[in-house]
Amino acid sequence: MTAATCERGLPPAEFEARLARAQRGMATAGLDALLLTTEPEVRWFSGFLTEFWQSPTRPWFLVVPRDGKPIAVIPGIGAPLMARTWIDDIRTWPSPQPDDEGVSRLAEALRDAGAGAGRIGLPMGPETMLRMPLNDYRQLQYQLPAAEPVDASALMRELRMIKSEREIAKIAHICEIASNAFAEVPQLVALGQPLTETFRAFRMALLRNGADNVPYLVGASAPGGYEDVITPPGEDPLSDGDILMMDTGALFDGYFCDFDRNWAIGQADDDTRRAYDTLYRATDAGQAAARPGSTCADLFHAMRDVIVADGYECGNVGRLGHGLGMQLTEWPSHTPDDRTVLQPGMVLTLEPGLGIGPGRSMVHEENIVIRESGAELLSRRAAPELPVID
Repeated sequence: MTAATCERGLPPAEFEARLARAQRGMATAGLDALLLTTEPEVRWFSGFLTEFWQSPTRPWFLVVPRDGKPIAVIPGIGAPLMARTWIDDIRTWPSPQPDDEGVSRLAEALRDAGAGAGRIGLPMGPETMLRMPLNDYRQLQYQLPAAEPVDASALMRELRMIKSEREIAKIAHICEIASNAFAEVPQLVALGQPLTETFRAFRMALLRNGADNVPYLVGASAPGGYEDVITPPGEDPLSDGDILMMDTGALFDGYFCDFDRNWAIGQADDDTRRAYDTLYRATDAGQAAARPGSTCADLFHAMRDVIVADGYECGNVGRLGHGLGMQLTEWPSHTPDDRTVLQPGMVLTLEPGLGIGPGRSMVHEENIVIRESGAELLSRRAAPELPVID
């Protein structure tokens, strides 16, 4: 099955609407500018999509003024690509230049934005980072001694949590691509096949079905369940009675899917089938609870209650799902204490997990979007009974 086509890129109107929302929030928070240094934030405001962020050599900056369009302060190597976006104020320097890696140009841009002696918002809270050398940030503070850095984490979370219909379409598209690839797995694996070869074949299926890249692919295969799902695959062969799980974060046009599937190799014992059934029903409970006005804590408890009622303990990962979009994992998290209120347009994962016994566990994950009427599946729902690959 081939995934339908999906339009790439976003029109200027999308970025204009984002900017308007941001500047309303900045006015409420009393911010004179935002200073953004990480790939998702820079791309959210500009549309600047490149894998060049993999290199740690060069920093990249975007200044969002309280009024007017964003200002890009970037290494000269990125100017041609940035010029293809809706950004027209692009200030560059010949990087790498360790003695002044864009700091003086950045200070000038912040002054021009009216924030030289004002309140400059930066994401400072959980799940954020400052992607510039700390010494350079100190130099920026030295050049702008009257400026006040302010935590803008809450503002950026509110802006990015609600996806537009164009964004949702991209996530739905990569979910369909991954669903098609998962459907091929029984034809891709066989008893005795090394796990490395299994993962390689699935990665190729994702690309063949239309994924741009597969930066995240984890999983495991072990008798009756697995314990560790983040270690790279080894050369151990798939054995009779193994439970194989693969969890993918594949990309289309800069947007992720994030869900997994489980299979039994050769045969499945009753304990494993029962655990799979519990996770399936826990996911259903999470989906039923995912409606506007509910909280992430509500989703956690809905899934946990099914798991506990069946006599299991939740896994020890700390959450049962999270936000999804331009990053594999985004704010919020489904935890007992996360009171984030669900709103239409939020894209989330449902990811219950449980322990079957010593060294044996199982997880399940689906992707949803919150609509006015409740949750809509973006990933193609897993089989209701544990699939067996003969």
